[in-house]
Amino acid sequence: MADNKAKRGASDRGLIAVKEPYEVRYWSKKFKVTPAKLKYAVKKVGVSAKKVEAYIKLQKHKASDKNLIALSQPYEVRYWSKKLKITAARLKAVVKAAGRSSKKVAAYLAKKKPAKKKKTKRKK
Repeated sequence: MADNKAKRGASDRGLIAVKEPYEVRYWSKKFKVTPAKLKYAVKKVGVSAKKVEAYIKLQKHKASDKNLIALSQPYEVRYWSKKLKITAARLKAVVKAAGRSSKKVAAYLAKKKPAKKKKTKRKK
C-alpha cells in the first residue's frame, strides 16, 4: 500500500514504506545499510522502524561476532583448532598472545611457522 502523504503524524513517522523511493533512501541512510538489506529487513519483521532497526543491529552484531574466537565455548575451540590445524592448547596460547580476532590469530600463526628445510642429497 502506498504511503498516504496526507497523514504526517507521529504514527506515520515510525513506519517504513518500501514502495516509496524517498523513504527507502532515508531509512537506508539512517540505518547505514543498502536499500536491498532494508527491504529484506522490512520483509522479515514488518514495517515498524523500531523493529527493523533492532533486526539490523542484531544482524550486524552476528556478522562481527563470526570472526572472533570464543575460548569459553568448547565447540568454537574445536572448530578453530581444526580449521587452523593446531591443538586446543596451542589455540588458547595463540589467542592469548594475538587476541580474539581469527584474522590476527591466523597471521600470528603464519608468522611463527618455521620454514621447512629442504633435504639435500649427500654424495658418497
